[in-house]
Amino acid sequence: MNILIIDDDKQLANLTANYLSNQGFAVECAYDGHDGLNKLALGQHQLVILDLMLPDIDGYDICKKIRQSSDVSILMLTARTSDFDQVLGLEVGADDYVTKPVEPRVLLARINAISRRMSQSSKESDSLSFGKLKLEKNAQRVWYNNEQIMLTSNEFELLYFLAFKAGTIIPRDELFLQLVGREYDGLDRTIDLRISNLRKKLNDNTNEPFRIKTIWGKGYLFVADAWND
Repeated sequence: MNILIIDDDKQLANLTANYLSNQGFAVECAYDGHDGLNKLALGQHQLVILDLMLPDIDGYDICKKIRQSSDVSILMLTARTSDFDQVLGLEVGADDYVTKPVEPRVLLARINAISRRMSQSSKESDSLSFGKLKLEKNAQRVWYNNEQIMLTSNEFELLYFLAFKAGTIIPRDELFLQLVGREYDGLDRTIDLRISNLRKKLNDNTNEPFRIKTIWGKGYLFVADAWND
């Protein structure tokens, strides 16, 4: 996996790069937002480790810019620990986040988890079609009304899982176990947030959704015949 680290803390970035290089990854560093975006555009990176506190461009804005043209995995690295900051990071397109200071082994575990999801996706060649919606599993691409929709890897994984079981109500507990890797604790909004992002990107009605429905007290339902318009 090729990794790009965007962090203005040169010492930390270089230490992280050396550690990940010793784990077998190809790692490149950028020390400000502009340099990071330029290197991402020129390289073949599969993962960006993005610090939020950069001197020239806010990390959230960088994430938004990346998501305009790329579905590369983004792991946010931040000293901010509030739920608001973490939720905002997911809303603008990050796949995961870790808070500073982070133990190298924890960072490695998060990267390996992202890598496993990418590897599993590349092994499957299934495609699904519902009216004007088409999902290409092997390439992790989504097309709606002949236009490609940019999704994060986690958003695609959730959409494909729901679409694969179209017409079946999927409990939130099942989604957490399958996609997050742990049981739902009653408070975590990870799946809710991804559902909300999918609705926005796929032109669903956010007030009264009819394509990805919330069945109160039961779970979520992907409606197979709601994609013709």
